[in-house]
Amino acid sequence: MKKLQNIFSIILAVLFLTSCEKQTLEYQAEKISDETAQFQLFYMNPLATGTANNINKVELNGQLLANQTAPMAVFNFIPSGAVSKFYAAQAGSANLKLYRGAVTSLTLAYDQSINIPAGKNQIFVHDFTKAPVILPYPTPLPSVTTEHTGTTAWIRFYNFMYESAGVPTTFKLQYQWQYTTDNATAAKSDWFNLGSPVSFGEATGWEPVTVNKTVEISAGTARIDYRIRLIGPDGSDQGSLKVGTAGTTDYTDWWTAQIGRVYNHVFAGYRTGTPAVGIKQSLAL
Repeated sequence: MKKLQNIFSIILAVLFLTSCEKQTLEYQAEKISDETAQFQLFYMNPLATGTANNINKVELNGQLLANQTAPMAVFNFIPSGAVSKFYAAQAGSANLKLYRGAVTSLTLAYDQSINIPAGKNQIFVHDFTKAPVILPYPTPLPSVTTEHTGTTAWIRFYNFMYESAGVPTTFKLQYQWQYTTDNATAAKSDWFNLGSPVSFGEATGWEPVTVNKTVEISAGTARIDYRIRLIGPDGSDQGSLKVGTAGTTDYTDWWTAQIGRVYNHVFAGYRTGTPAVGIKQSLAL
């Protein structure tokens, strides 16, 4: 019996040592070189939302990029469904085709030759008759390391406002923000510029905003208020952006921000028409 116990102990020891052997973990992924083009595709045409205007097929150089299983709706982008996802393609000249409408009767809506730079980029289709705007994606994404709870989120503002059909705005837009300094009294801070004014098809960098969270023991969210100033060609402040059918209403908006998050704020649509101009928010991080 004693011999059997010794043999059993030896077997257990061997099994334990075998289980502790170093294992090689392999991931089914390909390393992307610095020469590869990575991009997100935004659909910012000032069109009515709905299935009739959904992009249900996207081709790049004749290869299927996306289809009806992940349609691209107006004022949205692909790849969607997760944060910081990009398509990868060979950098350089490429042909981009977008098909819209019902899956059974797709219509070619966009056919453009484009040049995709190496690195990360954002491609903005805003008019089916024009080349897209391609903006470099600022990297690395911003972050702050702190011993205690942080107080910062970051916003990147994009100007894609149209004055009328086929007519982009000629004004630069100065995005401004304000936060609640005292949650008990709802007191507000002064207004701050979010980066510098941007022309149509341009964007700011990742700009910090203050998140004064309302619940002490929490991940940290707070309301941030926004407004826009019109900047003339000579750099002069033309006053608050007026929107609405009559163009007489001051533009104001607010969004909830979370500490550590990084957001895209794409301003698109018609200033006084339909669909009305407004922020299309998405997460970058």
